Amino acid sequence: MSTAYDLTGAADPAAAPGPAPAGAGSAGAGAAWAAADPYDDAVRAGRGPLFLRRADGWLLPLEVERWCARADPADLGILDRCEGTVLDVGCGPGRLVAELAARGRAVLGIDVSAAAVAHTLGLGGQALRRSVFDPLPGEGRWGTVLLIDGNVGIGGDPLALLRRTAALVVPGGLLIAETLPVDVDERAEVEVVGLPQAPGTGRVFPWARLGTPALLGYAGREGWRTAGQWTAGGRSFVALRSRSASSSAEPPKSTAVISSQWSRYPSAERPVADR
Repeated sequence: MSTAYDLTGAADPAAAPGPAPAGAGSAGAGAAWAAADPYDDAVRAGRGPLFLRRADGWLLPLEVERWCARADPADLGILDRCEGTVLDVGCGPGRLVAELAARGRAVLGIDVSAAAVAHTLGLGGQALRRSVFDPLPGEGRWGTVLLIDGNVGIGGDPLALLRRTAALVVPGGLLIAETLPVDVDERAEVEVVGLPQAPGTGRVFPWARLGTPALLGYAGREGWRTAGQWTAGGRSFVALRSRSASSSAEPPKSTAVISSQWSRYPSAERPVADR
């Protein structure tokens, strides 16, 4: 039986997003996900086909069935490494949030897709329809942030995403990210489509694809240090440690911050996976 934590600081986690705040940077890219009907439809159905498509027609299959299934052994290996309270950025249908909640961990998922947030809530997890670039509950107090299923690509600007993540975790906090199992560092404009030849949605947004060497290079520039690298189930992962306030910084605590201390901001954005 999972422990109940109020991590949202919001009365209606699935409320429609408001306008992005000034200076939100890459947050606008996520609005395309929120409006991408093929994605919401696939999540509600629990299956694809679903793709990210570049302007030149190149397709990236999205693994909707895996996202909608229970956490697999590779996922469980990620969750075993989490420290303190956990923020799952681009939580999708919520398999990781639900598994952590079932373990009694304090965890919150954020996603711009209404269908993804609803699915996560239905699994018993806590989730907000919100962008990683928007103001979030508990900023600077998360023990671990997750960027799984290709969500290192959010916004198409890895440096901006790493800076934002650093502002979310405690000093010395942990970022666990999934990378591509090949050496790639690519930025592109993409859209979500349900079929390879489906008409364009007109909602194009920036995305990035990173292998481990590329992510480690960007992370080093932003002051993150490598805490681990591993592969599981054909997938690749990196754990990064943020700057500590001092060399003797205490490890993050697993207790939840009470909700009255956390902000309430409606907003939007949707990261998903890429492979």
